[in-house]
Amino acid sequence: MADTAEKQAPLPVTVSKPTPYTFDLGLLLAADPNPLSLSGSSNLESDLAATARDGAQALLNQLLSTCPITDTPGGVLLSLPAIETRLPREKPLPPPKKETTWSRFAAKKGIKPKTAEARKKLVYDEASGEWVPKWGYKGKNKEGEGDWIVEVDNKKRNEGEEQRGDGRRERKEKIRRNERLQRKNEKGQKRGGK
Repeated sequence: MADTAEKQAPLPVTVSKPTPYTFDLGLLLAADPNPLSLSGSSNLESDLAATARDGAQALLNQLLSTCPITDTPGGVLLSLPAIETRLPREKPLPPPKKETTWSRFAAKKGIKPKTAEARKKLVYDEASGEWVPKWGYKGKNKEGEGDWIVEVDNKKRNEGEEQRGDGRRERKEKIRRNERLQRKNEKGQKRGGK
């Protein structure tokens, strides 16, 4: 081991090149405009490693000499400057989206998209003390459908209709009405948006 330590002299800290490096310290980038000099085909790996080492050493020298260094309780902090080199995009910018009929209507009527709170599927049911879905299986919208006793009201009913299923009937009727309106809207769009 002592023989190998004697053979390997410490590498120089300063790097001198005919054309100086250009740096972008915000990106930790050192660009070497000098042509790559290779001594032979047998030493290709060692030549590339030496060139890479010189680039890294030059970058470290530049960082330590130009960037402010502060001592914090978490350790030593080196503040990088702003990025100077603009990196190209892989693909061009997407074209702006065309305004849809709905977005025009929403802007005209002042309709805003739902917030994250409004999109949540669960609501707190104070009667049971649990979080339940707003709609669907065991949903809050089906509250009162499974009651075994129902308060009587004097609504006019069709023959054979019981009061017990009123909530479910109303909900199903809303669904059917919505589907009818949806079909009507689709027919209007096919005819030319009238």
